[in-house]
Amino acid sequence: MRLQLSPELEAFREEMRTFFTTQVPKEIRDKVAAHRHVSKEEYVEAQRALNAAGLAVPHWPVEWGGRDWSPLQRHIWREEMQLAGVPEPLAFNTSMIGPVIAAFGNQEQKERFLAKTANLDIWWCQGFSEPDAGSDLASLRTTAVRDGDDWVVNGQKTWTTLGQHADWIFCLVRTDPTAEKKQRGISMLVFPMDTPGVTLRPIELIDGGFEVNEVFFEDVRVPAENLIGEENRGWDYAKFLLGNERVGIARVGATKKMLAQAKDYAREITVDGRPLLEDPFMARRIAEVENELVALELTALRVVANSADGKPHPASSVLKLKGSELQQAATELLVDIAGPLSLASFAEEGSDVPDWARVATPHYLNYRKVSIYGGSNEVQRTIIAGTILGL
Repeated sequence: MRLQLSPELEAFREEMRTFFTTQVPKEIRDKVAAHRHVSKEEYVEAQRALNAAGLAVPHWPVEWGGRDWSPLQRHIWREEMQLAGVPEPLAFNTSMIGPVIAAFGNQEQKERFLAKTANLDIWWCQGFSEPDAGSDLASLRTTAVRDGDDWVVNGQKTWTTLGQHADWIFCLVRTDPTAEKKQRGISMLVFPMDTPGVTLRPIELIDGGFEVNEVFFEDVRVPAENLIGEENRGWDYAKFLLGNERVGIARVGATKKMLAQAKDYAREITVDGRPLLEDPFMARRIAEVENELVALELTALRVVANSADGKPHPASSVLKLKGSELQQAATELLVDIAGPLSLASFAEEGSDVPDWARVATPHYLNYRKVSIYGGSNEVQRTIIAGTILGL
């Protein structure tokens, strides 16, 4: 099946494709395609290249760098970026705190933060999850008590992705512990990560990387002017933020790229004198993932077509659920194609093991996270049952 775009959208797709493959440094894109570590400096370089061309935050209000594109144009923009191996604009900046400040921040906060957020002059991290408040985020215990012109913050956050790079954190804190509902009495504060009393501790992941962190707050003094929006309205802003976070979470383009790589590698590997791609079992597996990916893309386009007023369609939960399953299926496929070579994850550079095979297993292990972050798949099934199936 081939999805047919209008001539105008085809021209737009070609424009995006040309920019991403010519204006973002190839060495950075090659790292992304090979599932290699992209440094903070390279990430910043890529986003600033996009921002200079007005392509970092097209979904923001036009006055703050947005492009007033249709949802379908934004879908094409994201997919072509993934297919080209361009690091996507940092989600904490562009899909989370940026839209929140644009929608709920005061004018001073907009002028102070938005341009720097789009250009990655400020690297943000997210202070939401806690040891006892993950999917049940409203149970958070980190507190903020007003003391004169400051808020004094105490508590702990966890799974703070890329917090080791962050300049600032946007943080949900409990400001009214007496509120009748746990969703009430929560506020959103922003403050620098080098504020006295903030301690960051890395968490080693199953793939050997240090992508996430614990963050501890001990009598951290935050100026009252750093409250976003209204006091005790943080839960509303968090829901708005999480809705934006799930935009593009299906990552159709990225999975397409992995699937194309899987086919190429399966042509290179021979079993009993013939390419693995010709093995009926392997061919069937690839076809199954391809078919499900087409169905996911069609669903994504329906969601895009039916989203209104910046609010995600309820079926965005389907995109998150199935998108994460297919991303994981693609990484598993790469491990199986590599076979015993995938065990050489920590082989010395320059070994006879192909580079793609050496990173297959760490990549597979790292992608166990995608069915958890952004709202676990179990939570998404509950949302689907209630909002779509009416159960």
